[in-house]
Amino acid sequence: MLRNLKRVLLLAVLLVTLVFGAHLYVGWRVRSALVEAGMSDRVATCMSRRMVKRLSLPQLIRLQKLEGDKKTLGAWVRAVKAVDDSEVIVVATTSAALCKTGLAS
Repeated sequence: MLRNLKRVLLLAVLLVTLVFGAHLYVGWRVRSALVEAGMSDRVATCMSRRMVKRLSLPQLIRLQKLEGDKKTLGAWVRAVKAVDDSEVIVVATTSAALCKTGLAS
C-alpha cells in the first residue's frame, strides 16, 4: 500500500514538473520569437511574461507558430488575429499595448 502511494506521489510530481516546465519553455520560445521579430528585449520579456500567465499551453504554442513578416508591433498584432481565438487576441494586443507604453513591466 505504501509503495503504491509513493508511486502515485512520484507520478504526480513528475506530471506537475513536466507541465510547468513545458509552459515555461513555450513562454521562452514566444519571447525569442518576439525578439527575432524586432521587438526590444524589454517589450518582448514583458509581453511573454503576461501571456504565459494568462494563456493556456495550447494557446501559447499557437502563438509560437505564427508565420510571416512581423517587423513592427502592428504587423505582429495583425498576425495574431489569424490565430482566430478571441482570448489570445485580447491578451496579445493588451500585452503589446501595455508593454510598449511602459504601463506594464
